[in-house]
Amino acid sequence: MNIDYSQFLRMLPEVTLMAMLVITFGADFFSVGKERKWFNPLVCVLMVAHLVINIFPVETSTTFGGMYQTNDSIGVIKTILALGTLIVLIQSREWMARPDTSFKEGEFYELIISTLLGMNMMVSANHFLLFFLGLEMASVPMACLIALDKYRHNSAEAGAKFILTATFSSSVMLYGISFLYGAVGTLYFDDVAAAITTSPLTIMGLVFFFSGLGFKISLVPFHFWTADTYQGAPTTVTGYLSVVSKGAAAFTLCAILMKVFAPMTEYWQYLLYIVIVLSITIANLFAIRQSELKRFMAFSSISQAGYIMLAVIGNSSMGVTALSYYVLIYVVANMAVFTIISAVEEHNGGVTDIDAYDGLYATNPKLAFLMTLALFSLGGIPPFAGMFSKFFVFMAAAQQGSVFAYGVVFVALINTVVSLYYYLLIVKAMYIKKTDTPLPTFASGLNTKIALALCTAGIVLFGVCSVVYDWIEMAA
Repeated sequence: MNIDYSQFLRMLPEVTLMAMLVITFGADFFSVGKERKWFNPLVCVLMVAHLVINIFPVETSTTFGGMYQTNDSIGVIKTILALGTLIVLIQSREWMARPDTSFKEGEFYELIISTLLGMNMMVSANHFLLFFLGLEMASVPMACLIALDKYRHNSAEAGAKFILTATFSSSVMLYGISFLYGAVGTLYFDDVAAAITTSPLTIMGLVFFFSGLGFKISLVPFHFWTADTYQGAPTTVTGYLSVVSKGAAAFTLCAILMKVFAPMTEYWQYLLYIVIVLSITIANLFAIRQSELKRFMAFSSISQAGYIMLAVIGNSSMGVTALSYYVLIYVVANMAVFTIISAVEEHNGGVTDIDAYDGLYATNPKLAFLMTLALFSLGGIPPFAGMFSKFFVFMAAAQQGSVFAYGVVFVALINTVVSLYYYLLIVKAMYIKKTDTPLPTFASGLNTKIALALCTAGIVLFGVCSVVYDWIEMAA
């Protein structure tokens, strides 16, 4: 059988990630038992090279029998995911330098790259089989990452809950895909879209497929695993799970709904109305009640998932642009928060309660200030980038033009005020609340400073530099 190897040149992001994985594995294998201060810089440089190689527009094409596709919009989302992964890799160095984790440094980097490879395959899928393979390529290593700190906190329990939930959600999704295959006789996205009708079989397929992917994005009512997993996982992994994994799943769901289920738009739009309202409202109400910061951020991420899906309601290129832009801003803002949580945790005996941040401004004013900027961006306070990202998803949803869409946007606006309240609870703890035992002054590591600099630059500049939005819009 003759194989056209030139096809691999059309999937350059995956090829460079595979090369990165091989180099990382080789470096890990041949340096076991040695001092490896160079390991993290090596992996970060490789990820920067991956970003630079793949940031430029690519020619729209399909390969491997039409199962894999690439275009400018897919290239943009892969670049955003790679940027988020780079920030995770940079800020992980302090955690990886601990005596109880340093021997797992190679495994951590290899698992991170493997999950990103799976997400890239999932985003580029033009066939349900390749989509599912990409999803599992991302999910299985993610369970290992969550359980990586198995002897500290509740990491092993979090990994078990994640893998059980991932198994259940995958089976539900496969059940829905089997309904679609039974109805239309093909798994190619284009062929399914051409043959699909609003029969009971396809409606059931849509519901089960949406439910399965809803677990991955942590949409209500598929969110019950999120808080326990986020709390138990290592903080660096929690940040990765909350931004990169969620962004890839949200973009994929958006693409499949708009492309494959286009003839059934009326059905999935009503489904989205319900899920978005529930996700934003319930998550905000539960976030107010949290005293542990990682659980707090878990419910915040559920609420943010609802805002991300607002962009899908419009069912237009503007919606794709708004979703990609929102994910980009969410990556830098949320990773700034988790970088600070990780830094505080390392200097506070592993404590991540909100009370640990009482009086933080008095002892660590720079960290408190950067945390405030990130929280304001997540809450949508101008002039930070989060305000612009929320504005664009509201505009994309309102573009749909129905009374229901306007109602959902109104509920989202009300909930934005609620979210400001619970984000300000952390600001209040840092600036106003007093304690007899504040966190002592400490100097952050170089990698933490670099990660925070990148995130802060994104929070401040991505909203006012129109070239970023124009780049995403041009691709969409």
